[in-house]
Amino acid sequence: MVDTAASSPARKSGFLEDYLLFLLAAASASASAGFHAIVRQHGLRVPEWRVLACLHDSDGQMITRLAALALMEQSAMTRVVERMEERGLLERRGDSRDRRRVRVFLTDKGRALLGPLLGLAREQETQVLASLSPAQRAALKPMLASLLAALPGNPLAPEKDETPVND
Repeated sequence: MVDTAASSPARKSGFLEDYLLFLLAAASASASAGFHAIVRQHGLRVPEWRVLACLHDSDGQMITRLAALALMEQSAMTRVVERMEERGLLERRGDSRDRRRVRVFLTDKGRALLGPLLGLAREQETQVLASLSPAQRAALKPMLASLLAALPGNPLAPEKDETPVND
C-alpha cells in the first residue's frame, strides 16, 4: 500500500516542523554553524566571541548584564571573563559610581581581535539571508525584534540603573 499522506503536498507536518521554539533554535544553530567555525579559526570559543561582540556594542558592562546579553549563565560568564582577562582581551575595573560593582571592558588586544570578526559576521549574515526573498529579508529582523520585545526576559531591554560606563 502506498502512503499517500507522505507524498501529498498538503501533508500535515510533525510536531517539530510546526513548533516555533524548535524552529527558532534550529534556525539559529544552522545559521551560526559556519560562523562559529570562523570564530574558532581566530582562536576564540563561541562564548568569547559573544562577549567581545556584546562589549563592542556597549563597553563597560557588569557581568550580570553581559551574561544576559551573551545568553549565558552568570557563573559561566565569570569563568569566560576570567579566561579572556588572562589572555589580555578584557579587563575588569571598579565602577567609578559604585565601588561594589565591577565592569568589564575591552582591551586594545580584544578590539584588534574583534575588528575583523565583525566584518566576517556581517558577511555570514548576508549569506544566510541570501536564501530568502527581498521581502522576507526586510521583514525577518523587525519581526524577530518585535517577538523578542514582547517576551519576558528580553536581554536587549534596558535594565534599571544599568548605564554602561565608558571610562
